Formats: sequence, structure tokens, C-alpha cells
Amino acid sequence: MNESRITRNNEAVYKPEELDILRLGLDTDLYPNVDWMDMLLKDGAWSNRINLNMSGGGTTARYFVSASYVKEDGMYNTDESLKDDYNTNAAYHRWNYRLNTDIDITKTTLLKVGVAGFLSKRNSPGLGDGDVWGELFGYNPIKTPVMYSNGYIPAIGSGNKTNPWVAATQTGFNENWTNNIETNISLEQNFDFITKGLKFVGRFGYDSNNQNTIRRLKWPEQWLAERARDPETGELRWKKISGSQNMKQESSSSGNRREFLDMMLNWDRSFGAHHPSATIKYTQDSYIQTQNLGEDLKTGINKRNQDLAGRVAYNWNYRYFIDFNFGYNGSENFAKGDRFGFFPAFSLAWNIAEEPFIKKHLKWMNMFKVRFSYGKVGNDNVGTRFPYLYTIADRYKNGDNEIIYGGYDWAQYPSSYSFGGLGFADVASNGITWEVAEKNDLGIDLALFNDKFTATIDYFDEKRTGIYMVRNYLPQIVGLNGHNPAANVGAVSSKGFDGHFSYKQRINDVNLTVRGNITYSKNEVLERDEENNVYAYQMQRGYRVDQCKGLIAEGLFKDYDDIRNSPTQSWGKVQPGDIKYRDVNGDGVINDGDQVAIGATSRPNLIYGLGASASWKGLDVNVHFQGAGKSTFFTYGKCVWAFTEGEWGNIFKGMLDNRWVDADTAETLGIPANENPNASYPRLSYQGDNASNNNYRNSTFWLKNGRYLRLKTIDVGYTLPKSIVNKMHFNNIRIFLVGTNLLTWSSFKTWDPEMGDPRGESYPLTKSITMGISVNL
Repeated sequence: MNESRITRNNEAVYKPEELDILRLGLDTDLYPNVDWMDMLLKDGAWSNRINLNMSGGGTTARYFVSASYVKEDGMYNTDESLKDDYNTNAAYHRWNYRLNTDIDITKTTLLKVGVAGFLSKRNSPGLGDGDVWGELFGYNPIKTPVMYSNGYIPAIGSGNKTNPWVAATQTGFNENWTNNIETNISLEQNFDFITKGLKFVGRFGYDSNNQNTIRRLKWPEQWLAERARDPETGELRWKKISGSQNMKQESSSSGNRREFLDMMLNWDRSFGAHHPSATIKYTQDSYIQTQNLGEDLKTGINKRNQDLAGRVAYNWNYRYFIDFNFGYNGSENFAKGDRFGFFPAFSLAWNIAEEPFIKKHLKWMNMFKVRFSYGKVGNDNVGTRFPYLYTIADRYKNGDNEIIYGGYDWAQYPSSYSFGGLGFADVASNGITWEVAEKNDLGIDLALFNDKFTATIDYFDEKRTGIYMVRNYLPQIVGLNGHNPAANVGAVSSKGFDGHFSYKQRINDVNLTVRGNITYSKNEVLERDEENNVYAYQMQRGYRVDQCKGLIAEGLFKDYDDIRNSPTQSWGKVQPGDIKYRDVNGDGVINDGDQVAIGATSRPNLIYGLGASASWKGLDVNVHFQGAGKSTFFTYGKCVWAFTEGEWGNIFKGMLDNRWVDADTAETLGIPANENPNASYPRLSYQGDNASNNNYRNSTFWLKNGRYLRLKTIDVGYTLPKSIVNKMHFNNIRIFLVGTNLLTWSSFKTWDPEMGDPRGESYPLTKSITMGISVNL
């Protein structure tokens, strides 16, 4: 902290004699040294899972019943004095259930009834997990103790300046309950007595989801000791930060209900080498939000869809295949005349392995199918309800969430007048209809050596047109006050490949399996209604969706000559060791006009996995690796930027080890200098100084590679021999040990790259080791 002040020509926060007291631990009230991670987080937590499955029945009726319970404890330490009152630790409980019943009404009629659902309870500290992790990373370890010696609860300030222990243990607790129920009834009728292969299936479903959050929040009385004792008494001098607040209760709820009906008539028949089939299906779906509706009347209106689909297929001798299908889809989200869309598709396939020449000479080739498909798919999820309707109100929010009042202002010297009135809260978008995805797919399916080796690989090319987006290319003179209409004007292309393989081999008593999968996809914005930029490279068109954009960092300034000989940077005074940016447009000034596309997107373009399993005489081992690549993300916040919160800020060791330090500051503090222009962290800065504005901008300096490889699971089990199990009157007993997220390889070390959090201030993915037993009766 002293360095961040001195290196910017400011007074140090701590004097040398104070640092000595800190090092020796002579006054832990004023000069503490708290490892907040060690104080707040446990080394591990317990997780329990119980599953019970049961099935049975006779020739007329059959049933399947499943029930399970999951209990996962969190990683937070708690205040022992409160353990009998309530739990402030993160925790998760979940009860799952399922009941399926099949009843043969007649020899040709089958009735199926199913009910499934879960009830879950999630617990968290009163301020929530996000605030706890933000304070955990951002709170200064040498500013206040966990508790003062007189029992006072310390804090530097309110909000994220709160003691992490207080945030996690003294602010009450939250409970989030979720109740989800899914029911369905289906009737299957075999019409073989009319024509062989004809079958009808009708299904009705009803789903309900309800969530309720109860927040029981309290606040303790908090104090801050001034960093100097009373010279006469030696007692601490106190500043009251906040008064106590008794526990109060708040609640919120949300819920939805879904009803669906589908009826399908299917015909599947074989005539020698000819195998025709046909399907016709009708579906209707209704979804409604049932709680927390707000003032918008549209929120409480059912969202309904109605679809008719058909399919005709034919294959000759399982060698040549042709398939045609269509969807005639309707959505009431669009105006009459635009509600229905027709989306056809077809596919062709040739199983080369069924050719007589191949079957005769390449008997090890069980399948070699080449296939091609083309089709269109519609999407009515445009992000808003009834976009073809307009709304008028006397006040509303614009795109920046600012409240806008209707009417107009009229300026008249020496004062101005405002006249109330109405304005457009939502502007109608005429002609809005389905977004259409046009898809091409070329694939190969392989099965070799008596199906020991199987593989599938697909190359896909997709073009989405008619993407619903706001018309930004409208001048302000139109007078819509930030409420521009939207239209089907966007277009995006996506290309890539997807594949997986499996190889199985038995060697004596050992069964081996190796498997893998990979998916790569890259998209490009083809059309987007956006304002004209001065520089074409700042348009979205031609780049990925959500492409990372920022400044190009060219290391750190070497010295003042380097600063004088470089273009002017627009974000305050810079010093050697501050980040140096490239003048992309060559105008001699570094500003937002020099932001360009850098890196990729935060969503991985590459996903892959590799696994293997082996079994031998009851012993089995299963290993799975998961990886991702072709992604980048910006990092910012307390985990990355030192002392962004000023005196209550923090710095991580990874930043400390390779930061830029000028020789004068190093000599003053008695620390090593590091004037390397390629240092991994710039010259330290303090909240509010100009360097914060310059250094903490989206740029390649803070852009991190999101690729990783993870040992996702390793499962080791042993199944007891039948000779032992049968004597115990069981069918099967397996003892197992499972490890999850045990190892991760990544160039990014600050937090788990799979979290997808640019700040790292959220509950992390955890390693887990599970030991259990599975018993079949």
C-alpha cells in the first residue's frame, strides 16, 4: 500500500515504526495481519447423496419409483455462538422423486402416467455469496482485526468495505426454496389391425415451477479504531461506522406454469428391401408466468405456440436413405399474418458398407454412412412479448434505464417550463416474424471391426437471418428519445465441426474403452443495424458475436523519454511503468477510437473431452478429461486491480511478484526494483489517481486466455462377487470412490477459468471426493 502511494508522489500510509509493530504483532487492534481466506473458508465440506430405485409389476401393469436426497454443505466458517439460532453457511438440499406407471388397457392400448419433480433449499449468508466473495478478495488484511479485543465488531465502511467475517456470519441468512413438478399422461394405440406399423401416441403434460426467497437480514453495530491511541490513557479512540439493525424479513417469489398437448400418428413398415415410414404430429404449448408479474399486463398473458410437423422417410435395404420433413409453426407473439412459418428440411444418406463389393472384400467395415441434410428452423424467442404493439405512458424507462417523463420542456429565459404529457414507452415494430436458421450438415458415421470402433463426425454451416434487434441507425431528429423500434434485420453465420469416437477392446478378463469428443464452432456477424462509426474496424459486422474489443497494449512505458516520444494517452497523466497503448488510427492520440477486435469471445469456440474406462473381475476404473479453448475474457475488479478500493483495498501475491517498481521507490522502501517494460503488472496505483483511468481499461494487457484442461471425474469401483451377494439376498453391491474437478491445467491461475466470471467474485467450482455404495435388491 505504501508503494502504491509513494510511487505516485503521495505520502505513505504507514510509517516505518508502524510497519515494525505490524511485523512483530505488537498491537493487533491497530496493526493486525489477517489471512481472510484462512479465517473464512474451510479446507473442505461434506456432501451426502442417497438414491433409491424400485420397479416391478406384472403382465398388465408395471411401475418404476425413484427417490433421492442430496445434501451439500458450504465452505464458509460460521460463528459458533449462532449455530443454535440459524445457519449462515452456504448449503444446498434437494429432494428428487419420480413415479412412472404403464398400464395395458387392452392388448393394443397402453396408458402411461408419469410424475416427477424436486424440492430444493439453498442457504446463503444475509448479504449473499457475491458480496461475501467481493469483500473476501478486496478487504485489506492489515486494516482491521476480525474482532477488536473489547468485542467491538470492526469495519472500514459500509458496502464492500465491510469486514468479510461480518459479511459472512453477522448479517443474517437467506433461504431460497424451489418446487418443481412435471406430470404427463400418454396414450399409445396400436392400429396394426388397420394396417401393419400404424401407431397413435397422444400426450398431455402439466409442469409447474415455483420459487420463494426469504431474506432475513440484520446488521451489527460496527466500529473503526483510529490509527492512534489516546496519548494519555493509551486507550483506543473509536469512530462508529454503523448502528445495529435488528433482523428483518423480506421475501420474493417467482413461478411459471406450462401445459402442452401433442398427438402423433406414425406408420413404419417393411416390404422386403423397402422400408417406408411416415409421421404427422400436432403440438400446442402454453406457458405463463404466475408470480411476481409487476405492472406490465403482458407479463400475465400466456405465451402460446401451435405446431404441425410431418415426416416421410424411405430407405432401400438400409443402404440408401431419403428423408423429408416439415414444420408449420405458429406463435401468438407475432401479429396476425406473421404468426405462422413454414420450415422444411430433407436429408440423404448412403451406407457404403452395405454395398455388395464392400461386404465381400471389407468385412471388417460394419457401417460407413455418408449423409447430407439441409433444413430451416424457426425461432420466435425475440426477447420481448408482442413486439408489434406500442405502449404509451406518462413516464417510462429508456434504454439506459433512466426514467423519462412524457410531454416536453420549453426553455424561456430566465427559467424553463416543463409541460406534462404522454410518450412512447414501447414503439411498435411492424412486420416482425420468425428468425430463420438455414442449416447444412455433412456427416459420416463409422462402425468398424464388429463395432469395436465407432465414430461420427459432422461439418455444419448455419446462417441465421431475420434476427430481431433494435434499429440503431436512426437519427435523433426522429424524436423517439432512445426508444427505437426493432426489426428482423440481423444475420449471423456459424461454421464448424462436431465429432465423437469410441473404441472397445477385450483382452482376456480385461474390458477397455477409450472415447473422445470435440466440437468447434466459429460465427460471424453478417448484418447488424448499428450506427456508422468513424472507423470500420469498430463495427460489429465481420466479427464474432460478442467479440472482445479493446486497446492493444504495447508493454509498459520504459521512461519519460518513451512517454514524450509516444502518442498522447487521453486518460490522465502517465508515468514510467504505466500501460502503453498502440495508436491504431495514427492520429497521434490514444482514445476510444483505437479500440479494435482482440482475442476471441468469452464463450469457448472449442469444447473437447477424452475418457477411458477399464474393468477386471469386479474392479472398474473410469476417467474423464474435459477441455475448452479458443476463448478469451477480460479481467477486472478487486481480484486483479490492486487497491481499487483505496485504503481498504488489497493486492494478490501473483501481482506482487512481477509488478513494475521504479528504482527511487524501491530505494525508499528497501525493496528490489523491477523496471522491466514487459512486467506482468504495471506500476502500482491508488484509488482515484490518474493512472487508474489509464491502466484499468479493456486492453490486451488484461485479456486472458480461457483455455483449460480438467480432470473432470475419476471413478474407481468394486462390485462384489455374486457368490457373496447372493448369500446376502441382494442382486448387486458396488462400492465406489469418485473424484470430481481434481486437477486443472490452465495458463490462467487467478481463479477457475470455467467460472466465466471476469471478476472472480463468486462461489468457485469445488473439488470433491465421494465415497458410496450402490445396492440392487
